[in-house]
Amino acid sequence: MSYYTVKGLVKGGLPILILTCFMAITVGLLLGFQEDILIEYPTLLILLPVLLKIGGDTGSMLSARLSSAFHLGLGTGLYNNPIVRNSVIAAIIVAAISSVFVTIVVYGINSFLGYGTSIELIFGISFIVVVLDIFIVYAVSIGLSFLSHRVGLDPDDIVIPVVASTGDLVGVVGIMIAIVVFGLAVL
Repeated sequence: MSYYTVKGLVKGGLPILILTCFMAITVGLLLGFQEDILIEYPTLLILLPVLLKIGGDTGSMLSARLSSAFHLGLGTGLYNNPIVRNSVIAAIIVAAISSVFVTIVVYGINSFLGYGTSIELIFGISFIVVVLDIFIVYAVSIGLSFLSHRVGLDPDDIVIPVVASTGDLVGVVGIMIAIVVFGLAVL
């Protein structure tokens, strides 16, 4: 168990931290490109961190569950694996319910503050981001969980940080796509 030594933890964690720092810088740059539209529609500023959390958190929960199952020997493959299937279904349900809940709460805050953004627009943005999370973040979760098991890497050091950062990146890209789809801005 050499990865539980200080040297092993630093050796395993530092490259991933550097990678996720670059991913975070990319997220910041993407947000900077849309600064004007984010200021023009303050509801997006309320919605943004919550949508990033949904993707990163549900993806991290999924990857933690799968990594644990693979390392305990409860699943040997990805295909026709009930653990993978059930974990993905549960993550999708949690993400969908969270998205609807967020839409309602953000719409309430939006109305209280008088921003005037429609519930359809808020739901549409949430829907686009959550669908992208389901396809991209969950694919990364499944792939990295399986890969970490296959090559004997510690999923705590690799999978969860990468999946959380991927959730941030996909969330910002999803919001940018939604901004264009709903005609709020042109990229």
